[in-house]
Amino acid sequence: MLGHPFSPYYAAARRRAAADPLDYVAMNVALYRRDRSKWALTERRSPYRSRDALAIGTSSMEWRGDALEIRVDERTSPLPSRLRGVVTVRPKGLTGEPLALDAAGAHLWWPIAPRSRVEVAFDEPGLRFSGNAYLDSNTGDQPLEEAFRSWSWSRLSSRDKTLVSYHVERNDKTRGKTDLLFDGGMCGLEAGVSTPLPGTRWGLPRTAHGPKGVRLELAQTLEDTPFYSRSRIAASLGGERLEGVHEGLDLQRFTRPWVQALIPFRMRRQGA
Repeated sequence: MLGHPFSPYYAAARRRAAADPLDYVAMNVALYRRDRSKWALTERRSPYRSRDALAIGTSSMEWRGDALEIRVDERTSPLPSRLRGVVTVRPKGLTGEPLALDAAGAHLWWPIAPRSRVEVAFDEPGLRFSGNAYLDSNTGDQPLEEAFRSWSWSRLSSRDKTLVSYHVERNDKTRGKTDLLFDGGMCGLEAGVSTPLPGTRWGLPRTAHGPKGVRLELAQTLEDTPFYSRSRIAASLGGERLEGVHEGLDLQRFTRPWVQALIPFRMRRQGA
């Protein structure tokens, strides 16, 4: 994250004066295990950037041929431990260009490689696995909370197809709805069902979206915070089972002072 959008330090700096987003960068790593999950989010300054590579502190990502190699070397928080390993993402195809999330085009979303293969090899903790993967990017010319009230994003995959939904509620009360199907190409789908999922322990509503004919259900809550949730979801489409991830974001909650005061408990900040 270059210009960490959920950083209370970056938000405070912007309130004082114009702030350099490259003074607030981080690589967020979340490793979910049934017995003990790991979370790392250390904010730093002055990343190294080139055409094919990015380094933030001791972690980096670099395109090597047709694969994206992500090297993780982080300390977890709030309880300190080592998180060290390599994640290799192999896209099965790249999409053409970003999509605008707002009318002015100040916020762009690019589902770069919605169908990919991932290989994960961690030394600390010792862990190896491979499976389906997804790669996207968001960029914006203003803070998220200045454009949006909330958003709901999800990605569902089976062996041969991926469904991606991105629904936003803007501050002007308009809504944006994008439902895409990737099965070798990319095509838009008619927005169909909105399925309310159980709310979080922090009282955040969760609503998953998808095209007509999709039945959605909550499988597991992975992150439950005052303003953000991440969950495993599952769906049935034409008798086929799909599995994936849902994210919900409440930016009105995010701006509240008590939420800003809690965020540092889940992150670290270093001077460089």
